[in-house]
Amino acid sequence: MSLAEDRALLSARRWRGAFVILASAAVFTALAIAGALAVPYVVGGFAIVATAAILALRSPQERDRFSQPIASVETGDDLLRAVVAGLPDPVVALDRDGRVLAVNDRARRLAPALRQGEPVALALRTPELIEAIGRTAAEGEEQRVVYFERVPLDRWYETIVMPVKRTPGATRPDFVLMTFHDLTPLRRVEEMRADFVANASHELRTPLAALLGFIETLQGSAREDSKARARFLAIMQEQARRMARLIDDLLSLSRIELNAHRRPDTPVDLAPIIRQVADGLETLARDRGVAVNIDNANAMTVLGDHDELVRVFENLVENALKYGAAGRRVDIKLRQGSSAEGEPEAQVSVRDYGPGIAPEHLPRLTERFYRVDVTESRAQGGTGLGLALVKHILNRHRGRLTIESAPGAGAVFTVHLPTAVVAHPR
Repeated sequence: MSLAEDRALLSARRWRGAFVILASAAVFTALAIAGALAVPYVVGGFAIVATAAILALRSPQERDRFSQPIASVETGDDLLRAVVAGLPDPVVALDRDGRVLAVNDRARRLAPALRQGEPVALALRTPELIEAIGRTAAEGEEQRVVYFERVPLDRWYETIVMPVKRTPGATRPDFVLMTFHDLTPLRRVEEMRADFVANASHELRTPLAALLGFIETLQGSAREDSKARARFLAIMQEQARRMARLIDDLLSLSRIELNAHRRPDTPVDLAPIIRQVADGLETLARDRGVAVNIDNANAMTVLGDHDELVRVFENLVENALKYGAAGRRVDIKLRQGSSAEGEPEAQVSVRDYGPGIAPEHLPRLTERFYRVDVTESRAQGGTGLGLALVKHILNRHRGRLTIESAPGAGAVFTVHLPTAVVAHPR
């Protein structure tokens, strides 16, 4: 409809409305003069007719807005829902009575029971959070709540309950905005750091206590006992070496983590590294009576740090020789494979035929200081950091480690590394 037509229609409505109002005024005035109706009824009737005439002047859309309560955030609106839906964090908007006005998909994943128009208390069963919502709605002050959930997984959240006021200086907010922040990664890092410090302190304290004890003994009762002195000095030397290995591993781990974001870009052939590692551990293999077999050690190039990759395979082969010695054989196999995404990768597997590892231990083997058997690990000279170093080195190389094992069936540790395409000069 054109602007001229709109104006003509509006003018006609106004004339019809004016005619209705004037006609009704004349009728009710005549009734009042004739005494047919009392004055209060005349006034009331005229008001009703005049209101109807005024409504007739409005378009259907205007009449709908007039007949409904004034729109507000308490009934929810499209703009509020659009804003909440576009926020990157889980967000819920509530009215002052705690009913859900708007909720985005991230918040629904956090609390699937959230429904628009329903009380938030039906979906969030955390008492301190419900209390914070009530205080914000009543007092108009921001509240922060940190809480912990155990179901379905252990997770920590911080919820900021923010009052939103349309009118500056208002005592009560028009609505309440809840924003959720997942603190789980930070809490887990804090726990890992605390565990790391505790474990490192414990691992250093044990050999240090042994050294101090033997030194005191040599300074006291064993001062003149040459046999005891020789035996104690051998033990002290082994404990000192253990401390040195632990410190070396801690420094290596720290250095690798510092450079975790820097992927090595030097082409490295894995075949010579594997042969170098096998040759370097030949003495240990002979002492344990274990044969090391290398299968298909053909050239295969990856982008990597030579020394770090040597460290990876040294740890894996040494573990196989120490903990799988009962099988009398360790197989190392290098082959070309592909990742789950179909990308080419080098796969190096180190297999032993020892007692194997129980399934419950497999997910935690690469954790720092985690040991299947603490006594056996210490007896073998382990620091509890070997597989953690392997994991972090492979992460830096954008690779991964997979472990397959079962009790009595040995273990297979497989390194997966993306292969490199090396341009050869023509």
